[in-house]
Amino acid sequence: MTRIHRDARTCAYVERRTKQGMSKREIIRCLKRYVAREIYRQIQSATASVAASSAT
Repeated sequence: MTRIHRDARTCAYVERRTKQGMSKREIIRCLKRYVAREIYRQIQSATASVAASSAT
């Protein structure tokens, strides 16, 4: 919810989706998925770097 008001990328996304006719509830659902994907990628890269450093 904080990103909707503070993050420039998210504000632009919300504005674009609103113009497409999506409800605020639908937009938030999409944002949750997007944030989950972002976090998952960061966890995966952190895990990969830890595994690589422990293998050497």
